[in-house]
Amino acid sequence: MTAEGNSPMTEVLHRFADVPVLVCAAEGAPIASEGDATDLIGAAFGHGAHWVAVPAERFGADFFRLRTRLAGAIVQKFATYRVGLAVVGDISRHTAEGTALADFVRESNRGSQLWFVPDVEALRERLDATG
Repeated sequence: MTAEGNSPMTEVLHRFADVPVLVCAAEGAPIASEGDATDLIGAAFGHGAHWVAVPAERFGADFFRLRTRLAGAIVQKFATYRVGLAVVGDISRHTAEGTALADFVRESNRGSQLWFVPDVEALRERLDATG
């Protein structure tokens, strides 16, 4: 595994199954808008990453409330630029609020653009399996 830092422990580039993944730290800026997503995509391009792994706590509650359409807008931004997005961490408190988010997570995890994983190791394993 290689690692290169962009800013102090906020973003670190890793290689999982020879796929460059920009892994973001939990203490970074919140991802609360399409502009924030664009900034992350720019950071991914700057590092040569094909995927960005973002801790779930970096997303505000609106991301997990599908009626706000924020998740869809952010995911679309990543899809447009062909950068995968992994939401890393426990989101059970959000999925417990209703079935829509749980269905969204299940469908996303069947695809190749957006994955919800419990930890970075699960992302590594998934990329190893698809690599």
